[in-house]
Formats: sequence, C-alpha cells, structure tokens
Amino acid sequence: MSAETYAGVELGGTKCVAILASGPERILARETVPTTTPDETLGRLGDILSAWRSQGFAALGIGSFGPLDLGRGTIASTPKPGWRDAEVKRRLEDAAGVSAAFDTDVNGAALAEMRWGSGRGFDDFAYVTVGTGVGVGLIVNRMPTRGFAHCELGHIRVARLPGDTFAGSCPFHGDCVEGLAAGPSLKARVGDGVGELRADDPLWKSVAWALAQLCHAIVCATAPRAIAIGGGVVENQPHLLGGIEPMLVESLHGYVELPGSGYIRAPALGGDAGPLGAIALAMAAGK
Repeated sequence: MSAETYAGVELGGTKCVAILASGPERILARETVPTTTPDETLGRLGDILSAWRSQGFAALGIGSFGPLDLGRGTIASTPKPGWRDAEVKRRLEDAAGVSAAFDTDVNGAALAEMRWGSGRGFDDFAYVTVGTGVGVGLIVNRMPTRGFAHCELGHIRVARLPGDTFAGSCPFHGDCVEGLAAGPSLKARVGDGVGELRADDPLWKSVAWALAQLCHAIVCATAPRAIAIGGGVVENQPHLLGGIEPMLVESLHGYVELPGSGYIRAPALGGDAGPLGAIALAMAAGK
C-alpha cells in the first residue's frame, strides 16, 4: 500500500472512529467503537490499528476530546469518569507501531477543513463545534495555537444578551459559551422539548448571541480568514448559522471589518470532519 495512506482515530465522548485513508475520496476502512472505559475503548482501538499494520500506513493521527495534556499524551481534567490521565497517545502508538500526532478533535477538524473543505486555501482558520460541548479549533499560520496548553475558547465568559438571566450549565464556569449554547444548556433551559421549539423562539437568539460573542473574541484575537461552525446543535437548528454573522458584525461595531459575507460558514466535510481531522493530523506529522 502507498506511503500516502494514514491511520486516524477520533476519540469522542460517546464513540470513537478509527479510519484508514488518504483523504475524503479514498477512505479504505472505518470502524466505530463505543467510548466506555479507557482500557476497553483503547484496547479495541488498539486491536483495529494492529490489524491494519500489515497494510503499511505512514503515520497515525489522534484527535481527542479534552482537555488534553499534550506533553504527556493524556486526557487532562475531563469530567468523563475514569478518563483523567488515560495514556491515549502511548497506547495507540504502541498498537500502531508508528509515531502519532496527538491533538484536540477540533484542531484536527479545522486542519481537515483547511485541506479539503470550507477552509481550503487559508493559512488562518477557525472551526467551532457546538454539540455536547463547545470546542474551537484555532489555526494560525497553518498551525494550531499553542501556549502552555491548547485552545479552550468554548469556555470563555462572554457579554450576555440583555434579558437572558440563565445561570448556565457548565460545571466549571456556569455561563461560559459552552454553558450557554451547548446541548446540555438547552436541555437545562427547556427540558426534552428542544426539538419542538420554533425557529423564532427567543432561546435561539440567546444561543446565536453567545456564539457571536465567541466569534467576536476569535476575530479580535487572531483574525482568521473564516470561521466554520458545525456540531449537532447547529446541524439540528440550521437557522442558527445565518443569525450569527449579523450579530458578530453588530458586536464588532465597525472596529474590525470582516473580509466579506459568508465569513461564518458551515463545515464542508459535515460529520467526516472529525475522522478526517485525525488523518490531517497524521499527514502533518508525516511531513
């Protein structure tokens, strides 16, 4: 098999995807594993990677839920029971027999969108996912932002929409962006009736405003060429996407001019952004 083939693992909170591919047009194998305990989940993923070794992939990419300790290759302060300090990178590298690139799932998805999707041709790009949590993949000069840790912009506190007094649902920060816009916050506000809400329900204005405030911070921090916003909440409520950019323009108030309409956009890769993100990480590591 060609050296241009790579293995990837997207490690998610409820399921994991192992993929063998060289891009969206050439996916050779894909397997899904439930996320249970570290031993069970990483063991099953390791078995898959071991079985693929005979096919000769060049490198392994791992895009994982976080927060992560990138230096140690482990999960950090996750509320997911049993996963704190799980040695994800070492265990999957041992099974694959090759070195691995280890990063957040959203940084991987951002790199995949830049290579094959809605961020193609850009050196600076942001990918936001709004689902069970709010994650931001932030790429500057074609590299994920780095300091002592990775980007966690989904947990910034933002200016509240006037009249919105919801306390927020984040167990760490209350009314951070995740606590205002992610799936658990919607359920905390209205119970199981989220899917029954009309597109003009006031709740959606609050969600769109929180996401616009997140985009305001992203624009002022790194001025990416575009911001793609996906994830289950936005996919299930597509009217949200069109409301965010006008709110962003209103919030910036002429101080910063966006490079054009369509600045806030949908991811082109859809549900494949995560698995292909792991492949994009492997490709970057293999250079």
